[in-house]
Amino acid sequence: MIPSATAATDPTPAVPNPPDTDGSKTVRFRSNAPRLLLHRPPSASDQRRPNSPRQKPVKTQAPPPTAIAPISASRPLHARQSPMAVDTATTAPSQPEGGDGAGEAVRPLLSGAPAIEEDEDLHVRYAPYARRDAYGPMGRGPLPAAQVARLVFAAAVLLPLRLIAGMLLVVAYYLVCRVSTLFADVGEEGRPRLHGWRREACLGAGRALSRAMLFVFGFYWIPVCDRSVPNAEDVPENQSEELERPGAIVSNHVSYVDILYHMSASSPSFVAKNSVSKLPLIGLISKCLGCIFVQRESKGSDSRGVSGDVTERVQEVSQYKNSPMVLLFPEGTTTNGDYLLPFKTGAFLAKAPVQPVILRYPYKRFSPAWDSMDGKRHVFLLLCQFANYMEVVRLPVYYPSEQEKEDPRIYANNVRKLLGTAGNLVLSNLGLAEKRVYHAALNGLLCQS
Repeated sequence: MIPSATAATDPTPAVPNPPDTDGSKTVRFRSNAPRLLLHRPPSASDQRRPNSPRQKPVKTQAPPPTAIAPISASRPLHARQSPMAVDTATTAPSQPEGGDGAGEAVRPLLSGAPAIEEDEDLHVRYAPYARRDAYGPMGRGPLPAAQVARLVFAAAVLLPLRLIAGMLLVVAYYLVCRVSTLFADVGEEGRPRLHGWRREACLGAGRALSRAMLFVFGFYWIPVCDRSVPNAEDVPENQSEELERPGAIVSNHVSYVDILYHMSASSPSFVAKNSVSKLPLIGLISKCLGCIFVQRESKGSDSRGVSGDVTERVQEVSQYKNSPMVLLFPEGTTTNGDYLLPFKTGAFLAKAPVQPVILRYPYKRFSPAWDSMDGKRHVFLLLCQFANYMEVVRLPVYYPSEQEKEDPRIYANNVRKLLGTAGNLVLSNLGLAEKRVYHAALNGLLCQS
């Protein structure tokens, strides 16, 4: 006992202490007798229970951040080991524009999280539109010094040559169309009626010059896998000869280069805004191709809408051999080439057979996919790349069953599944509304950086 200390009475009853840490059987009892308490500063040992083992702090390791595996662009897309899958709402939820999903998509921009985490979350949430090439989202990613030097050299030498060659090809095709339409009859919407040599001249020159334009853009060799010969069981028994011709070409949409390839392969007509017919050079060319000009802003009762115009043209093409097929992109917008968006039913309302085609763009540094980049920057980077690559798969003509003719949604969904399986594409539930949200989110991150 230590003398000359303040005395205090401990009212705690006598209870046994916990066993010693060394496992001994010694039992000690507390006494009710007065004991002395010393006034001293508390130490760290007082915060621990008596006779309790000293615990070491456990270090917790944070999980690694979610990252997107880069695409191996050095090999063709068909060589990847990812089978067709459905991109469910857990990865990229599809919500109507302005709903909860859209607000949740842009919510990370308003938080205080780092920009890198926000970027990764956006790329996962909107995977069909995320760029994974060397230039990064919106083409503004950091580049190594060697890549910058290569880009500067291409912009000084290669870009002017390709621009001049491309303009010369457009002017040449315009002159062919101008000569072919001299003294020709003019139909509705100012579209010339071409027959005989006039039509052959326009279509032949269009295919040749479109292929030349692809060569100027760096697509020197385009391998085509032709599976267009149908099996006997794929053709209905009572299918007439007139209806065996497909009325439309149905293709996935990756880039504006898609149109150049289809023009070089089959010279189809396509749907365009009414303002395109008034453009210099391009206006006459589009009329000679038989394009369908639509006024999307028109809401009058006499307007049939885009679906009505497309249905009428597809039915006409399937019955008359001289009518050019219609090129349709049922997705309604472009992706990065690895996904397939839901199909709109406008291409399938005519109940006519369709020609499915799959386009893929393997790449090394720059992806020709037009997903999250503005048009001017994309054209600049495309023309500054010496070589670009494209692969084409032509599938057999798809003849709809009676059930598919009655329900165009079933028809569109079955053709979509066929393209996804044959092209090794992931089926996604996103659409144009989510793409706009993604672009707005990227612009917000760009402004914050």
